[in-house]
This record gives sequence, C-alpha cells and structure tokens, in this order.
Amino acid sequence: MAIVDQIIGLTSPAASLRRAIRLSEAGNATAAFSLLVRAAKAGLVEAEYRVARCYLEGSGVPASRPEATRWLKDAATHGSLDAQVLLTVLCIQGLVDDRETDSEIGATARLFAAEAPAAPDFESAAKWARMAATAGSADGQALLGYLLTSGPESIRNLDEAHDWYRLSAAAGCPQGHLGYALSLAQRATDHDTECQVVEHLRKAAAAELPSAMYVLAMLLEHGRGTEPDPIRAAELLQKAAEQGDTAAQVRWGLKLIEGRDVEPDRDTGESWLRRASHAGNAQAARLVADLYVRSGPLPPNYAEAAAWYRRAAEAGDPEAARALASLYLSGAGVPKNDHEAAQWLRVAASGGDAASQVDLANLVLQGGGEPEDKANVVRWFAAAAQSGDLTAAFNVGLCLAQGVGVERDEQTAARWLRRAAGGLAEAQYVYGRVLAEGRGTAPDLPAARVWFARAAETGLADAQVALGEMMLNGRGGNRSPTRAVELFKQAADKGHSGAMFALGAVLAGGHGLPADRKKAQQWFRAAAEQGHGPAQLMLGRYLSSGIAGDLNPEEGRAWLERASAQGITEIRAES
Repeated sequence: MAIVDQIIGLTSPAASLRRAIRLSEAGNATAAFSLLVRAAKAGLVEAEYRVARCYLEGSGVPASRPEATRWLKDAATHGSLDAQVLLTVLCIQGLVDDRETDSEIGATARLFAAEAPAAPDFESAAKWARMAATAGSADGQALLGYLLTSGPESIRNLDEAHDWYRLSAAAGCPQGHLGYALSLAQRATDHDTECQVVEHLRKAAAAELPSAMYVLAMLLEHGRGTEPDPIRAAELLQKAAEQGDTAAQVRWGLKLIEGRDVEPDRDTGESWLRRASHAGNAQAARLVADLYVRSGPLPPNYAEAAAWYRRAAEAGDPEAARALASLYLSGAGVPKNDHEAAQWLRVAASGGDAASQVDLANLVLQGGGEPEDKANVVRWFAAAAQSGDLTAAFNVGLCLAQGVGVERDEQTAARWLRRAAGGLAEAQYVYGRVLAEGRGTAPDLPAARVWFARAAETGLADAQVALGEMMLNGRGGNRSPTRAVELFKQAADKGHSGAMFALGAVLAGGHGLPADRKKAQQWFRAAAEQGHGPAQLMLGRYLSSGIAGDLNPEEGRAWLERASAQGITEIRAES
C-alpha cells in the first residue's frame, strides 16, 4: 500500500488528498499525514488546513503548535474559512502570536519553540475573524461580533458587533444566536424585543451552549420576555452547571441550599459552590465561606470560613476581602491582627468596595493602617462625597477635623459634617458636638441640642447620652431630669457605659430626683465592669464606705486601684 500511496502522491495532489482522507478515516494517521503534506506542498488549501490540524492534534506526526500555525496561516491566506476561524480562536486563547513573522524564527527553531500560552492577540484574531466573516462564515461572524464586543477598547464597536451577530444568527449559528440575544438585550426597550431575546436564547440553548442555558434560565425565573417558568429554569441551570458554567453552578448551588423551586439539598448545593470555586469563581468561594459563618445544624466554623474568604479575596472578590478583614479585626477563626485586617480592607477598598473604604477609614481614624492609607482615604471619600454620598461626606469631615491625610481644618470639617448631618444619624451627633464645643464654628447650644435630639430619635446611644446630659443640666434649653433619665436608660440598655455611669450619678442624688443609692451602686458596677474609669472610682468609694449599705473595703480598694491605673482619682465634670 505504501508504494501505491507514493505513486498516487506523485501523479495527483488531489488524489493524494482523497487517499489521505480515506486513510485517516480508517485510522492510519501516519500514512495519511505523508500524503497530506504532498498535497499541501502542491498548494491544495484543504490539505494545508488538514496538515495544520495534524500538527495541532499530534495525529500522524509529533504535535507542534508552531508548525500548525505556519500551515494554518498558509491555508487561511489561501481562503480556507475553517483555518481563518481556527486561527481566530487560537489568537484569542493566546496559543498563536500572529505578530511574530516567519523571518524572525526559522523552520528548525519553530519546531522547538516554547508552546506555553501567551497573552491573547486580539488584533490578529480580529483580522482573521473579519476575513472569515466577510467571506460568509457564520462562525467567523459570531467570533468577530465577540471581539468587537469584548475585545480591548481599541477594537470595540458595539454597533458593528450587533450587525455581525445578526448575520451569524440568521445563518443558524448557535454562538450567533447567543451573541445577538445579548446584544439585543442591551438595546431592549419594549416587550417585543425582549421576546426576540428569549427566542434567540432558546435556539442557542437548544445547541446546549451552557452560557445560553444560564441566561435563558434567568429570564424564565423572572418572566422577562416570556411567561415565568421556574421549573424549566431550574432544569436549564442544572444542565448548564453540569456542563461547567461556573455562574450556573453558583446559582444552582444556591437554589439547592435555599430550596427555591427545587427540593432543598444543602450538601449537594454546597458541593456545587465548591466546584465553581475550584474553577476560579470568586463569588462561589465567598458563598461557601458565608455558609461556615452562619448558624445552622452546626455552630459557625470561623477558621474554615477564613480559608474560603481568603481564596475568594485572592481571586478578586472585594466583599470576601472585607469579610476576611472583619475576622482579623475580631480574632474569629484567625489570630487578631489589625495589620492584616488593614491589608485586606485596602484590597477591597482599592477594588471600589464602598463599605471597605469606610471600614479602612475608621481604622485609620483610630490610628491603624499604613501612612499611604491616609491620603487614599481622603481621596476616596472626597470623590464619593461630591456625588452625594453622605457617609463619605461625614468621613471627609472627620479626616479634616483630625488632620488625617490632610491638613487639619475644623472650619471646613464643620461644613462637611453639616452636609452629612442632613441624613446621617452619626453625623448629626458629631455635628452636635461641634456646635456644643464651638469647634470650627461659633458655639450654639440650642442648635447642638436639636441635632442631638434628631440623632437620638434614631436610637444612637451616644446621642441619647449627649441629649440626656443637656436636659439634665438645662444646657441649650429647658431642664428635664426625668426625660434625661429616660434617655440614659435607653442608651444603657444598648450597653453604653457612659449612660450607666450617668444613671448612677443621677440616682446618687443632687439632681432634683429621689436618691436611690442602692440602684446607683448597681449602675456604677455595670459601667465599672465595662472599664469605665469614673464608675470604677465611684464603685470603689461606695463599697469602701458602705454608702449603699454594702460595705466591702477589700473589693472597694480593688476598684479604686483599677480607676487609679487609668489616671482617675477625681470625678471630672465631663464624666
């Protein structure tokens, strides 16, 4: 047979190609390759393409991507649509660098060139895709639409992409249907267009494209462009998940865990989340961590949660980075470490997570973080505040008031705090303090009392204590000891040690209310046990002298020593 093949190869390149195809189908790849090379060297385009595929797949010859690329370029240049499409895909995957010319690498060098994936070559991919698309290849049209939609900014053109997707879909290409559906969805302004989106997605999903099944499932769940069909949506999600779509795996896992439209199955749901996480889906890793944090059949496992949050954070999930920082701040599941917490807050904040920016700012305002964080904190908040973010305006005010990352400026700080006080309870309290103390503005006790009252109405304990003190002493308005006690109790119920001390002081007598030294001592003790220095001093005095009928000099001395260790030897007016 080898002699016959040689004769065929010498007499007719076309016959060589036909014989090579038969040999290949019969499983004789080595003999087929020899004939294909002869036909390809004779200029047969299909043979060039097939030789390229042999090198790419290692069929009848050792695999060599550089040699495959050389033959693919020849075939593509000579008009092979299949070669043009395949070159497009390889350029997108970084498996072909079309920017490297044949003159730069000799034939021998190409055989041994490194074949590790490189960065995608989008420009070359667009060149080959456009060649195939213009020649009428539906696959090429879909690929060109993808590049014009998702490629680098230099080659993007959404309107042109829409037209190529439409042509590809009209030719029945599943990827064209998917691309056209997504492009239509971006333009949909009426129900008819939404129905077209669903119709194209159905055609793409019928070809079992996982991403098409996932998107169609989302529309069926919410009844967009079609009647709601949660059962069919669940079927599509499961199928897309089984085919490796990580977004579908996450959604399917959550459905099973929550029992939405399916029988609940927490263990299987968690396994889908884990599978998506191992495939690189950061959201899935964060959701697994969330499961370990929640209370369920088993107590929370913060150590395991920390490991999953770290996996998600390292994959770029800002919410996971913030959650991991929270564990380091509290010491749950990991050693308490403010430096490590600041590092992860910095990662999340740099990724644009607003809550992390706030948390990092608070850490910086408390003396934590790194020097460069201070300037970044002010920059983040100033930008957000200019767009109307009241929390950001509040934090800009705090930075200016304390000189964090900027030169201290109490007047400008007061203006920022006033802006934030328009809708933020904590800002109302701080601005009330500014007015009461005359920092950056003239003192205004009546106005301070108004702002404290607004914040106190929201349940802010600090504001309740501040308003209670003003009402107890008649500062900025009428004196009302009874109302002051009510406010102190509200704050004390929230664990506010200052409110507990204030209740002890009021009940000790001298504020126009009946004295009750036994209850006063109870409140002093509650505040002292939380580390409140003046309360420790008062409790020590009460126990040492038996003022409330409970004489215990030894314990009293211990409390006095604890107060002294904090530098408290007398009750200051601000206590």
